[in-house]
Formats: sequence, C-alpha cells, structure tokens
Amino acid sequence: MRRIAQFFKVSREQFMGAMREEFQDYSPEEVDKMYDALLLPRRATKGSAGYDFFAPFSFTLPAGATIKIPTGIRVKMEEDWVLKVYPRSGLGFKYRLQMNNTVGIIDSDYYFSDNEGHIFIKMTNASTEGKTVEVSAGSGFAQGIFLEYGITVDDAAEGIRNGGFGSTTIK
Repeated sequence: MRRIAQFFKVSREQFMGAMREEFQDYSPEEVDKMYDALLLPRRATKGSAGYDFFAPFSFTLPAGATIKIPTGIRVKMEEDWVLKVYPRSGLGFKYRLQMNNTVGIIDSDYYFSDNEGHIFIKMTNASTEGKTVEVSAGSGFAQGIFLEYGITVDDAAEGIRNGGFGSTTIK
C-alpha cells in the first residue's frame, strides 16, 4: 500500500478564528480545550478505505438543519492525489446525512492555502422521517478516501491556489 499523505492539525489560531466565526457560543477556553482534544483522522480497521473525521464538539442536527464544522484538520498529500470526503456510511443510511456539496474534494495544493488548508465539513440532515442526528465530541461523523487521479495530455494548468471554496474557478 502506498503512503501518500499525512494529516495534521491547523494552528491553534486558525481553529480559534474558524470557531469564533461559526460558533460564537463557545468561550475561548472551551475552544482551546477542543483544539487540544482534536483527533487526527484514522482508519478503524486495516481493511477500511475511509479515514474517519472526528467531531471537535458535540452537535445535534434536527431534520432539515445544516451545520458547517471546522475540523481543525489539514492534509498534506502527493500532487497526483485527492481526498474525497463523505458522511460516515451509517449516518447517511440512518439519517440521510448529506454533504452540502455532495462530495468534499480536497486538492493536494489546498494544504498551502492562506487558511492552512483547514478542512471544513458542511452537512445537512435530509431526513424525511423527522429524525434528529446527535453526534458526540470525538465520534466519527465523516470519512475521507484518498484517490489517485490523472490529467489530460494537453493540460496546461499553471494557476496557484490561495483560498478555499471556489478559489480555483477558471475565468
């Protein structure tokens, strides 16, 4: 098995800023403790394809509700690989938990962005049965799978990333 990537935490300052922006109810001390407790994504078994992403805090998501979670995680990977992020299978099956962008795509150059390549996961509970999703801090809620990709023989892309969502749009 090729080893092509490594997960890291973003800086404490990056995580604190993202949490302040999204979740003002947490005190700086609470966010500091969350940062210290962040778990790097990992596989549950040697046969698992997906690396589980763990919730930095507990959250409840009623049917129809959306949440944007700053994971505190970044990933450095070889240039010809991508990390695709999905909900954990069980949460999708039981609650119709879905990624708002269908599949999260983390490009290899995202690691070098101004936001340190901070991976955010935005999900919606699309339950048609009125089910509420409850996720405890430290439990897996999403999974990432690394895939190798190719480019066309006449590819001439030379742009450099400097941001997150929508930062690579060709004009």
